[in-house]
Amino acid sequence: MTTPEPSLADVLGGRGGAVDATVPVAAFVAGWGLAGALGWAGPVAWGGGAAVLAAAVIGAVRLRAGTPPRAVLFGLLGVALAAVVALSTGRAADFFLVRIVSNAVSALAWAVSIVVRWPLLGLVVGTALGQRTRWRRDPDLLRGYQRASWVWVAQYVVRLAVFLPLYHADAVVALGIAQTVLTWPLVAVCIALSWPLVRSALPEGHGGIRHPAGPE
Repeated sequence: MTTPEPSLADVLGGRGGAVDATVPVAAFVAGWGLAGALGWAGPVAWGGGAAVLAAAVIGAVRLRAGTPPRAVLFGLLGVALAAVVALSTGRAADFFLVRIVSNAVSALAWAVSIVVRWPLLGLVVGTALGQRTRWRRDPDLLRGYQRASWVWVAQYVVRLAVFLPLYHADAVVALGIAQTVLTWPLVAVCIALSWPLVRSALPEGHGGIRHPAGPE
């Protein structure tokens, strides 16, 4: 009995991580907005504290569910860094600065990986499937991963195109909404578009992403 070909959604995982990334943001905006509305001192501090608390709660839930501690720690540190940046400047919009910079760096990294023929999508999927870099010895699969990786470059560019004007306008609530809308839904679109692009590069009879051609 042959093992069915996994979809990229199966390989790349569910929406948990993407959804988790939006909860601390919502907590920051809510804490900041509530403190400001009530006239409390230091609304940025309240927002930052709410974000870190939300991230800590999510981390505890994920640890109990079996998520690797390193992944949980990275998520918590990311939120803490964003809060520290906002606190250091006193500007609520700066809570989103870390995310903006990370999207710019990610767009550049994914684009460079395609140009140098080490597409990051191939590295992610190959690692998840235990293939390491064997997929690179399959020219068809390599070409498919290169095509599909451009979709992931585009998602970071789309976020930057939305985030940067809002950031410069100090539109904190709009930034929070934008980050929520452009996290899991945009990742879902990328996964949906990536799979047919990978498949379009594979000839008839190819074993698919689970079975790269070439030597083991």
